[in-house]
Amino acid sequence: MMEHMGDSGLELREQILRLTERYFDEQFRPQPFVPGQSAVPVAGKVLDAADLRNLIDASLDCWLTTGRFAAQFERQFARYFNVRGASLVNSGSSANLLAFSSLTSPKLGDRRLHPGDEVITVAAGFPTTVNPIIQNRCVPVFIDITVPTYQADVTQLEAALSSRTRAIMIAHTLGNPYELDRVAAFAKQHGLWLIEDSCDALGATYKGKKVGTFGDLATVSFYPAHHITMGEGGAVLTNSPLLKTLVESFRDWGRDCWCEPGKDNTCGKRFDWQLGELPCGYDHKYTYSHIGYNLKMTDMQAAIGLSQLEKLPDFIASRRRNFLHLYQGLKSLQDVLALPESTPDAEPSWFGFPIAVRENAPFNRAEIIRELESKRIGTRLLFAGNLVRQPAYEDVEFRVIGDLKNTDFVMRNVFWIGLYPGLTEEMLNYMIETLKALVSNKRR
Repeated sequence: MMEHMGDSGLELREQILRLTERYFDEQFRPQPFVPGQSAVPVAGKVLDAADLRNLIDASLDCWLTTGRFAAQFERQFARYFNVRGASLVNSGSSANLLAFSSLTSPKLGDRRLHPGDEVITVAAGFPTTVNPIIQNRCVPVFIDITVPTYQADVTQLEAALSSRTRAIMIAHTLGNPYELDRVAAFAKQHGLWLIEDSCDALGATYKGKKVGTFGDLATVSFYPAHHITMGEGGAVLTNSPLLKTLVESFRDWGRDCWCEPGKDNTCGKRFDWQLGELPCGYDHKYTYSHIGYNLKMTDMQAAIGLSQLEKLPDFIASRRRNFLHLYQGLKSLQDVLALPESTPDAEPSWFGFPIAVRENAPFNRAEIIRELESKRIGTRLLFAGNLVRQPAYEDVEFRVIGDLKNTDFVMRNVFWIGLYPGLTEEMLNYMIETLKALVSNKRR
């Protein structure tokens, strides 16, 4: 790597990196916004010359897999959350899979999750929050949500509890935290694992404490739609050294060895282990204690993440500012459109701006999103709506608490529009004016 380069190599490298920054500034100049012609996306990456410079810098190492940039990002990201460990993976969905799978490890003894154990979650969300429960042959127990916070209805936790309940895994939907004090206290009272899916909520706080630090494990996504991006990517956070080791074992083929890529004999007894029915001294690098995967990310992705991390405070501030701009601009439509509310005691790091079409409105959701899309304003539904009504879950074992009335309301009536930092004030105003005009026309 760089420590082995001579002066001429370092000079050439710096020249390439300077040219990279010039290239970005030349090729990716902001384009003027033309209402009705220019797209107004719901989400997207916000990159600058520093991001491209880091990407090229990492590629010039020719290391390619996880390396020095990944190690640096993990340290800085853990410091941001003030937790002991942040383990990089190739997506937020993989982070959820690894966080949950780590709890099935025999190394957890009596607290290990087994097939048939129940896990409390919600059906109004993204499928890969729930899929790891099913993939590990556990049983999701769905509680309803509240509207218009779109977070878990914590009053149903007691009804969801059974003798088989072992964990809670719920997402902070669209960047708005759920009632973490009540959920964490319930988990502690009943000896349950708590996994926070924070993929939508990087930077959100609850009672002044960062979301992602309340549970035993938390997950984050770096997909382009999220608060910072690596293109693809995710991370698992934990304060437990044991859980960090387990997550990384499942991530790295299920091996027992904890050496980083390119390193050997970190434990100092690589050929002295006796595990399972293997011969004594079997190479620890090829000893497997879990049924694992290879879900690492590349160093080029991590390099982009490092430069993105520097911009995270500004990104979060921009999302909050854009949320307020949309809210103030649309509040006159509250009689037909229910605007989002933050959870009490929470400061969201908004992922999107959810809007519910009220039952008494003179139009339905399908009508309004078709017209918005025709004006080149991007819209999305609240992910799966109600997972139990999706075709993929028809033959899945699960339990439902109550009738999921609000979850069905979300499925029929809710959509969201963008507020990410790439949207200008002109774009936000165009969305507000367009929505007002659409509602006015429908009222006639």
